[in-house]
Amino acid sequence: MFRIGFGSDIHRLVPGRPLILGGVGIESDLGAVGHSDADALTHAVTDAILGALALGDIGTHFRNSDERWRNAESFIFLRFAVGEMKQHGYQIVNVDSTVHLEQPKLQPYVDEIRKGIADALEVEASLVSVKAKTGEGVDAVGEREAVRAEAIVLLCRTET
Repeated sequence: MFRIGFGSDIHRLVPGRPLILGGVGIESDLGAVGHSDADALTHAVTDAILGALALGDIGTHFRNSDERWRNAESFIFLRFAVGEMKQHGYQIVNVDSTVHLEQPKLQPYVDEIRKGIADALEVEASLVSVKAKTGEGVDAVGEREAVRAEAIVLLCRTET
């Protein structure tokens, strides 16, 4: 049996904050604002897994009003989703994701991001796709006001 899930996330960009995507610190003059570390890509992948399992979204399990999660590393949330996935008898088939960010260019970071996400998912990096797109000067992404990420995951029932 297969299950598919989709996740998306968006965070405002401001000076003075770190920019973290897929657990990797990105050199940038702007960083993402959020209750946790504001890692939009990791949040999107987490939501995709939770969605595939019909377990709600990241906010269902980690409320942004809970001080325990202030500035928390987003891989905590992703590892939780992986635990839920395993507990429900599923494993990752593949992940496809896209990060929308006008600047800086993400290509130099993509392999490190893929490896970090794959490690957290306990799969080979070849099963994780990370693509980077600019906003072409359009909307909040194109005007460097936001970073957006989307992810889709395919899960399959583990063999018993």
